[in-house]
Amino acid sequence: MVAHPDDADFGCAGTSAKFSDAGIDVTLLVVTRGEQGGLPTADPSQLPTLREAEQRAASAHLGITDVRFLDGYRDGWVEPTFDLQRDVVRVIRDVRPQRVLAQSPKRSYERIHGSHPDHLAAGEAVVRACYPAAENPFAWPEMIEEGLDPWHVGEIWLMADPDATHAVDTTDVFPRKVAALMEHSSQTGHREDLEKFLREWAGRTATRLGLAEGRLAEAFAVVPVN
Repeated sequence: MVAHPDDADFGCAGTSAKFSDAGIDVTLLVVTRGEQGGLPTADPSQLPTLREAEQRAASAHLGITDVRFLDGYRDGWVEPTFDLQRDVVRVIRDVRPQRVLAQSPKRSYERIHGSHPDHLAAGEAVVRACYPAAENPFAWPEMIEEGLDPWHVGEIWLMADPDATHAVDTTDVFPRKVAALMEHSSQTGHREDLEKFLREWAGRTATRLGLAEGRLAEAFAVVPVN
């Protein structure tokens, strides 16, 4: 669950591909359609449709066929409102995931790009939705009448978290991460160094978390929901 198209592919494309390869069903939920993200020459009226299409194409490289977008949330204006929490709870109760990957609600001043305000807000809304709202029968009880019974999420994995200690070795699926991000041409089409940038970033992550030399990784803070 992320704020914008391409957020999940930067943060966890390799991990998502490994989950899919292992037979795990993966659902991607995107809060906005990223209408404030584009080159200066972009037509803002076309960006929502374009970026949604880019995300669906990117997800196909990772084995993700269930891609969902929320309605009514503006890129650049995301806040962890009760409306957003309710909409996330509805998806959680529908999908019934054992594990939720989300953006960290903690700001990192070492890498401010990962702490975009929308990312922080989306992460906070997801954490609040996972606990306690999704499993609380008294939170939006009308959902039970819709057939969306309370659901307990087992754990939350936070991307871009300053205290991330869990590494997923993504070396073998790295080409698919690159392919996914190349589908986001409105965001990455101008970057001839995209693969180099991603490889160096993943290499630093792997080294920091103790993987063998030459390995690539994505990092998460794992939060058990007891």
